[in-house]
Amino acid sequence: MSVDICNRDTLVEALPPARKAEKIESDVFGRIGNLETRLARTPGEIDAAQSVRYRVFVDEMKAELPAEAMRRKRDFDAYDDFCDHLLVLDRSIEGDSEDQIVGTYRLLRQDVAMANGGFYSASEFDIDTLIARHPDKRFMELGRSCVLPEYRTKRIVELLWQGNWAYALKHGMSAMFGCASFPGIHPEMHALALSFLRHNVAAKDEWAVDALPHLARDMDLMPVEAVNPKRALMALPPLIKGYLRLGAMVGSTAVVDKAFNTTDVLIVLPIASISDRYVNYYGADAGRFAS
Repeated sequence: MSVDICNRDTLVEALPPARKAEKIESDVFGRIGNLETRLARTPGEIDAAQSVRYRVFVDEMKAELPAEAMRRKRDFDAYDDFCDHLLVLDRSIEGDSEDQIVGTYRLLRQDVAMANGGFYSASEFDIDTLIARHPDKRFMELGRSCVLPEYRTKRIVELLWQGNWAYALKHGMSAMFGCASFPGIHPEMHALALSFLRHNVAAKDEWAVDALPHLARDMDLMPVEAVNPKRALMALPPLIKGYLRLGAMVGSTAVVDKAFNTTDVLIVLPIASISDRYVNYYGADAGRFAS
């Protein structure tokens, strides 16, 4: 089981100054101008990331979180204690690092998940069957992705993916997966986009994955001949479009998440399937924005 973030921070503080600086810098995965992506280093930074999540999921998307989360104005759960938290910080903002967090992802490696009861996505999708087909591969889950509205730009997306890519390489991951969401709890409102995903990029064979039977909602809502690909792509949320550009596949059924006011699909992205264009852009060693 990996060292959790709180204990890791204590260990870093105990290092000699030169070694401490080297250790901290190893958590920085990329920089573009004033923007930086790295892992959270302190409980305070995790708390600030949870505040960003609350602002996006509750204030903007109207999620209904447990009473304690609503009272504290933080999106948090038990997974936060053992996941790594990828951050994007705007260093031009005055204040401490906690004030500079403008985007975040939650990252969970397979070994850590198995030591702590499993993956978050397994509450909606049949992750166990997917993993069982690949005993030689190491999976990581991407979750709780969010960016403050004024920072939803190409540069932020590039930095988040720089961080994900660097983290996956650092830990020898073989595949990534995670939930991606459409707004609202009525899949038929997204019939065009969901049907496009089902007909064109559904994960098949060894990568096939379904929603849990009692939660599964059909994505095949329009016949293939009625789906206009150009219009469908325009109807996709930006995050899902970004995943598809990288070479991702999508599970064959969706899940309605009433608490978060979303319709969820499962994204599956084997590392070997990432488009050569993006591997070359970010660097085979994740060095594109590392300096």
